[in-house]
Amino acid sequence: MSLTVVAQCLAAPGQEDRLRTALEAMIEPSLEEPGCLAYQPYSDPNNRARMVVVEEWTGRQALAEHFATAHFRHVEQVLELVLAEPMTIRMLVAARTD
Repeated sequence: MSLTVVAQCLAAPGQEDRLRTALEAMIEPSLEEPGCLAYQPYSDPNNRARMVVVEEWTGRQALAEHFATAHFRHVEQVLELVLAEPMTIRMLVAARTD
């Protein structure tokens, strides 16, 4: 069963472009990971400081491996400098409708 991750970020004042750049830089290396099915950042059209990343992974193990990559560790350091508040991460699985 795949795992969907929704990560919400709020940039500190003046850090909106840096947040966008950091999240967009994660797309290609994340999609190259074997367990990554989708990775897409989105901007809030009403608040350019707010961004959301929607990811899909083959499972918890693939996500754990993602968290250990050099590109994730790098973006974590950048986010510490540019976020107004800690990132919120939600992990979701499809609700069964059987």
